[in-house]
Parts: sequence; structure tokens; C-alpha cells
Amino acid sequence: MEIGISTFVDTSPDVHTGEVISHAQRLREIVEEIVLADRIGLDVYGVGEHHREDFAASNPAVVLAAAAPMTTRIRLTSAVTVLSSADPVRVFQDFATLDGLSNGRAEIMAGRGSFIESFPLFGFDLKDYEELFEENLELLLAIRASEKVSWRGGHRPAIHNLGVYPRPVQQPLPVWIGSGGTAESVIRAGTLGLPLALAIIGGSPAHFAPLVQLYKKAAALAGHDPSQLPVASHSHGFVWDTDEEAANLFFPSTQDRMNVLGAERGWGRYTRANFDAARSFDGALYVGSPETVAQKIIHLRKQVGVTRFLMHVPLGTMPHDEVMKAIELLGTKVAPIVREEVAKWEAEHPSA
Repeated sequence: MEIGISTFVDTSPDVHTGEVISHAQRLREIVEEIVLADRIGLDVYGVGEHHREDFAASNPAVVLAAAAPMTTRIRLTSAVTVLSSADPVRVFQDFATLDGLSNGRAEIMAGRGSFIESFPLFGFDLKDYEELFEENLELLLAIRASEKVSWRGGHRPAIHNLGVYPRPVQQPLPVWIGSGGTAESVIRAGTLGLPLALAIIGGSPAHFAPLVQLYKKAAALAGHDPSQLPVASHSHGFVWDTDEEAANLFFPSTQDRMNVLGAERGWGRYTRANFDAARSFDGALYVGSPETVAQKIIHLRKQVGVTRFLMHVPLGTMPHDEVMKAIELLGTKVAPIVREEVAKWEAEHPSA
């Protein structure tokens, strides 16, 4: 069971002071968080790609590369790379470069993303949303498979027997599919034999279990070994000394961000009642003491089949020292409980 962190590098106004952290400062703080996560033994750190004022990371590979020489074992991934509006050649080159700098610890999590700002920014039409993703994924996997590539699609100039460099340390460079939880996306990932990352950020995580089974069935039908394909979750969370302290610290920025996004997307108001329901044992919010969070992650492994857990922290802007402590507690208190319990359970359930 792998445990790690994901971030969107938020730079929204602080809900308590109204101050807005600069993009530059938050980016430097992210490097400190990655270095800490590596030092305390977390397995992976993911950075999401966005192209709007309240998020500072438009190029996750660059952010991760800044931390690569200062870390030794933690895996460094995008979370996600918005592949529909990206050049697959450049994506591969960026992450192959990161793979070299980190000596084989880079990963790409390819997805559509939950925001659309990159489409007008890079001159793409939203009506091509699906087709762009499918074509770009096809090209990315072709580049991964072969040093020289010949390829033709409908949206990008053709490539005629050209080499793409540098080549990565890992063969192959890991490519995950990031999914919001649609049957189509999990079937695609399974059919291609690619690891699956699910955004489990609302409702009951147990509802994702059928999707994991559908993913494994699709993989098996395509001739892949489902037992060799990891499944990750990306879920909001925060660890503190006690459940109530964790909730009280994490709620203000969470409510602020959920209501900002809700206003953009037509959601209802996010309240403390919504928050408390989500942090219940069967909810999708992993907020609480180390023991509480550990038991929820163990439950996720047993009930849904997730083999990698990414805690998304912070949601919105929180003080850097609070984020650092939450990361440290995840690595030093939560992870040992989860790994020990899951190892025992997997020994008793080898086919799970």
C-alpha cells in the first residue's frame, strides 16, 4: 500500500487574513513539502496542472524537477497532466527529463482535468475534448514504446520516423490514467493495461468498488494481468493530533474553495454539516487524528481495492507550517499503521 500527497499548489486568499500568497513563494513551499515527504518515507508526491490565478503550477514536471535532486526515493508524478490540451511529445520529454534527474522516479498521470482554462489558452476547441484526449494518449504511448515514432492524427502535425529525446531511465515510463469515476475512462485504462487513479472526493468511496472491478475485468479481457495493475485514490484530507482539531483547522479553507468552485459550477452551498458528513467513516474526506485517518485508508484498501492513497492537502490556502505537520503525521503516524495492517490483510487475502 503506497501512501503519498497531492497538491494543486493553491494560492487562493487566506480565509482568515485575506492575504494572497505569491505564486513564487507557494512553489518554493511545495519543494519543501516534497523534501519532507521523502525524508519521512512517504511513497509518492503529485502536482496537478492548472492554468488559472488561484493555482501556481502550470507545469508539474518543472516543480517536481526542482525537488528531484533533494530527494532520494519518493516517486514524483503529475496529478494530473491535462493531456487533451498538451503536446504529447513535450509531455514525454518533460517527464523523461524528470526521470533522469530523479534517477527513475517520474510518473505521468494523464487526464482531462476538471478545469477548461487550458483549451482557449492553447487554442483548442472544447468540442474536440474527447477526441483530443484519445489521440494524445495514443501518441504519448507510441512515444513511450519506441524511440522513433511515425504517427498521424487529426489535430496535430504528423510525425514521420522521428526520434523523441531524452529517453527515460524507467522502461517503460509509468503512465497512469486519472479518472473522475466514469465507466468509459476505467474501461479505457483497463483495456490499455495502464494504472488507474480515481478522484474520490465526494459521496461514499464504497461506490467506486464496482468501477475498480470493471477496470480489472476490462484489463483481463484485453489480456493484461489485473493483479499487476495498481489503483490509486486522490482524496482530500488533513491529519492533526485529534479529530476535532483536524476538522476545525481544515474546514475554513475547504468551505471557501468548495463554495468558490460551487459558484462556478452551479453546486449548492457547502456547509459544516456537509463537511462533517464527509469526514464520517464512510465518507470521502480523510480528516482526523492519525488513527482515524489510518483506519479509513485501511477500509478503502479492503472495500474498494485501492493500492495507492494520495491525500490532497491543503484544499485552498493554509499556513505552511500546518501543512508540513500534516504531512509529517501522515508519514510518521498514519503510514506505519496502514502498511502493517494492510500487509497482514493481504497475506490472508492474496487475491484481493
